[in-house]
Amino acid sequence: MTSFGDATQQLINQFTNGEGDVASIANYATLHLVPQLLLAALGLGIIFIGYLVASYLSRVISKPVCRRVDETLGKFVGKIVFYCIMFAVVGAVLSKMGAPLGGLAAMLAAAGFAVGLAFQGTLSNFASGVLMLVFRPFKVGDVVNAAGVVGKVNEIDLFTTTLDTPDNRRIIVPNSSISGGTIENISHHPHRRVEVPVGVDYAASIDATRATLEAAVHQFDQEMVQGEGRGSAVVLSNLGASSVDWLVRMWVPSKDFFRLKEGLIREVKMQLDAADIGIPYPQMDVHLRRADATDEALFQRPRIRPIRSGTDPESLSQVS
Repeated sequence: MTSFGDATQQLINQFTNGEGDVASIANYATLHLVPQLLLAALGLGIIFIGYLVASYLSRVISKPVCRRVDETLGKFVGKIVFYCIMFAVVGAVLSKMGAPLGGLAAMLAAAGFAVGLAFQGTLSNFASGVLMLVFRPFKVGDVVNAAGVVGKVNEIDLFTTTLDTPDNRRIIVPNSSISGGTIENISHHPHRRVEVPVGVDYAASIDATRATLEAAVHQFDQEMVQGEGRGSAVVLSNLGASSVDWLVRMWVPSKDFFRLKEGLIREVKMQLDAADIGIPYPQMDVHLRRADATDEALFQRPRIRPIRSGTDPESLSQVS
C-alpha cells in the first residue's frame, strides 16, 4: 500500500504534469487523506485522554506526599509524574502515526546540548532545587538565613526559593545561591538560648553583681525551658577595657525568643539600677605632657637645603 507521503507526492506530480483530475483527487481523499485525518483525530483523542489520566494520577500520588512528608516535595513529585505520562503518551501516538522518532530523538539531543550550554545558570538552579527537595535542609514555613537573606520560607520551586522577610518583603533567591552557601535554619529546633552580654563597673562587687543578674533571670522561671542542659546561667566572661563583662543566658521556646530576649534585657537593666551597679561607657584616657628643651632637641629633624642650579659639585665637596 502506498504511504500517505508517497500518495501526496504522486498527486502533486499529476497536477504538475497536467494529468490530474477530479477523480484522482477523490481517490486520494478516499484512500489516503480521510484515513489520515481519522488517525490524527484518534491520536488527539488519545493525547487528551492521556492528559486527563496524567492529571488524575499526579493528584493521587502527590496528595499523600503533601500530607505525610512535605507540601513542596508532593507538588514536585506530582509534576514529574504528569510530565512522564504525557511524554510517554505523545511518543506512543507519534510512533503509531509513523513519525520518525529516531531522527527526532537525535534532534532533541542536539537541541538539549545547545540549550544546556546556553542555560548553564538555569540548569544549575534546577539541579540545586532538586537537591533541596530531596535532602530538605528546610521546608515551607521555616525561618532561615540563606544567601545572606533572613526570612520565612514561602515556596520552594525548582529554580528559585521565595522568602518573606520580617518587615514583610518578598525576596526570590536562586536555588544555586542557597545550595552553594551556608544555610542556617533558625526555627528548626523547638528551643533557643537567649544570651545577653552585660558590662559593669570594676568597682562593683563580683558576688553582688552575680546575685543581681541571677535575680533578673529568675523572673522568667515560669517561661524558660527547664531540664538537662537547659534552664539559665550567669557567666563571668571577660575583664574588658572599661568593664567587667558578664553573660546572662536562658533557654526559651523558639516562638517566644524575641519577646523574652527583650524582657530579659529590660529586667537586667532594672535590677542593676536597683542595686546601684553602674554600666560604664567605653572610655580612653589620654595623657599629655610638655617636652623640655632636651626632648625638643632629640625630636628636632635636621634641615636639608636644596642645591641651587649652577652650583659646582666640587666646591660643595670642598666646603664639606
